[in-house]
Amino acid sequence: MKRALALVLLLIAPLAWAAEVAGVKFDDRMRLGSADLVLNGAGLRKRLFIQVYAIGLYVGEKKPSAAEAIALPGPKRVAIHMLRDVDAATFTEALADGMRANHDEAAMKALEPRIAALSAIMAELKEAKRGMSIALDWQPATGTVVNVDGKPRGKPIEGDDFYRALLRIWLGDNPVQDDLKRALLGEPQ
Repeated sequence: MKRALALVLLLIAPLAWAAEVAGVKFDDRMRLGSADLVLNGAGLRKRLFIQVYAIGLYVGEKKPSAAEAIALPGPKRVAIHMLRDVDAATFTEALADGMRANHDEAAMKALEPRIAALSAIMAELKEAKRGMSIALDWQPATGTVVNVDGKPRGKPIEGDDFYRALLRIWLGDNPVQDDLKRALLGEPQ
């Protein structure tokens, strides 16, 4: 009986995480506040041949299309695990570039103060270091909360339009990386 139980536990243990990307394990479920979220997908951000970060998208229910994932109401999390050191200015500029690629000039003008707020939060860190976990959480009653290694940083950034703009970096019509978009939407790689 003990052997059978041990075998079952060995078979179930790997199911606690749903994806592994470049050695980073993403749990299949997580809790954000009082909401249960599921891993929609996970992938690898690369620049040329350099692995920059592993990223997972957590939502209330799995969505196979970018438009559905972006529009889905309720809490969400973009979980980023740094695979190399990137200075804060480069990190936030890359996020802003991703937003610019998916928004017109008027929309970007409206987002500028909140991009500046995100940039200030990252500037306090000075660097997104290898091994660091950065979570961009959408909490409807609060806004976008930046968590670094499990600790909130800075003030929440208001506006669901800002969070949707963040999601479009990876899921927009002009994503930062096509195969990463597909991975975040749960497509097999």
